[in-house]
Amino acid sequence: MTVFPALRRISAAIKPVFSVYCHGGLASVRGLRTSAVSFNPDPSNPDYVVTREQLKAMLASHSVQLFDIRNRDEFQAGHIAGSVNIPLDQLEESLKLSSKTFEKCFKVKAPKKEDDNIVFHCQRGRRSLTALDIAWRLGFSRQGHYAGGYSEWAELEKQ
Repeated sequence: MTVFPALRRISAAIKPVFSVYCHGGLASVRGLRTSAVSFNPDPSNPDYVVTREQLKAMLASHSVQLFDIRNRDEFQAGHIAGSVNIPLDQLEESLKLSSKTFEKCFKVKAPKKEDDNIVFHCQRGRRSLTALDIAWRLGFSRQGHYAGGYSEWAELEKQ
């Protein structure tokens, strides 16, 4: 059958390598992106929304894995202390890294799919909803997002 040789040529051509910026270099991940199944998060659902007060308590007790998914320049201009910067366009590939590679790249323990202390945040809460969707598609089911984002955090910390 002539279908199989065609499939072999297609599969040979589809060998993407995703690069993820690591402190001091790039890490590569082989594989295809996950399916387009959508989480369609409801911003009013309290099951995954983390309030400022909750986040402050989690940070104080060192019981949070806080990921800032803004771009590097936004992160460098100001960020929540204790957060780890993984830009949204690198999040999927970063969450696919082995634990050892993730820890080498980001200098923190790699999140596990069953962890219930993963929190994403961005500037105003929209990109962190996308981060929830990405994590959900990868099998993470207990993550949350700080809906107020860095803009709320910075504004309220000034007061």
